Amino acid sequence: MHFRQNCADSADLLRRAYLQNSVRAAIQYKRRFQNKRRVQRKEARPLKLVDLTRLLEPIDISEFPEQLRPLYRIICPEVEYIGHAKGAKIMGEIFGCSEEHLPEGEGWAEENLSISTHLGTHVDAPWHYGSKTSNKPALTVEQIPLSDLFLDGVVLDLSHLCMSAAGIEIKHLEEALRAIDYQIKPRDAVLIKTGHDQFHLTDPRRYAYPGMLAASAVWLAEQGALVLGTDALGFDRPFPAMIEAWKRSGDKAHIWDGHYALRNYQCYVVQQLSNLEALPARGFKVSFFPLKLAGASAAPARVVAFLED
Repeated sequence: MHFRQNCADSADLLRRAYLQNSVRAAIQYKRRFQNKRRVQRKEARPLKLVDLTRLLEPIDISEFPEQLRPLYRIICPEVEYIGHAKGAKIMGEIFGCSEEHLPEGEGWAEENLSISTHLGTHVDAPWHYGSKTSNKPALTVEQIPLSDLFLDGVVLDLSHLCMSAAGIEIKHLEEALRAIDYQIKPRDAVLIKTGHDQFHLTDPRRYAYPGMLAASAVWLAEQGALVLGTDALGFDRPFPAMIEAWKRSGDKAHIWDGHYALRNYQCYVVQQLSNLEALPARGFKVSFFPLKLAGASAAPARVVAFLED
C-alpha cells in the first residue's frame, strides 16, 4: 500500500514538474517571440529619402552675365529634346511603319545631351586633381569602390559665410562641429552648407560662395573624412578670388588650392549639392553614385540622403 502511494506521489510530482517546466518554457518562448517582433518592427522602420541633387536645366547662355559665361559648361547642359512627333518619324524609319500604327500617333521621346563631367551635382575622382595619390596611380571615377560612396553624413552649417567669397578656415570647421557637438570619424561624408543653392544660376550672388582653403581641406582629410561635399558651385574659393590672390601675392599656393591639397589623400569631392537644409546635422546615411564613365575625372551623380522617418 505504501509502495503504491509512494509511486502515485512520485508520478504526481513528475506531472507537476513537467507542467511547471512546460509553463516556464512557454513563457520563455513567448518572451523570445515578442523580442524578435520588436527587433523586426525596429528594422522595418521606413526610411525618408532626401534628394540632394541639383536640378539640371538648359538655360540660354545669353541669360548669363558676361563674366560668368566661361563657366557655362559646368553649370548648364545643352539638351536637344526629341518629342513624340519626331520620335514617330524615327520609329517609322526603323520599323517601316507610319504614325497610324502607333498609339495616338506618338513615337518615343528622347534627348541628346552635351555636358561636362563636372556638370551639376557631381563626384570628383582623385584623378581630377592629379595623376597620382600618395605616389600611387590616382583613381578615376569608375574605379571608386561603391563602399566609399555610401557613408554616414554630417552637415556643417557655414551659411553665415554666405556671399563672402571667403576662404573656409579650420576655425570655421571647428566652430561648426562644436555647435552640433560632433567629432568627425573615419569614413564620414562632411557636407558644407553655404546656402548658395537658394540663388538662381543666372544670379551673380550664386558665384560669391565661400570655398575651402588648402589647410582646411587637409584638416578634414586627416580627421578621417572620405567625402567632402558642398552646396556651392565650387569646392575652392571662386575663381576671381583665387586669381586676385595669386596675382596680388605671386604665391602659387593660391591656385586651385582646395583641390590640390588633396593630392596625397584618397578623398572625393562632391560639388553643387542642393537641399542640405532638409537634413539633420548628423545621424543619416548618404549615397553618392556617379555615372560609371571609363577613365573619367568626374561624373554627374544622383545624391540621396537616407533618414529614419
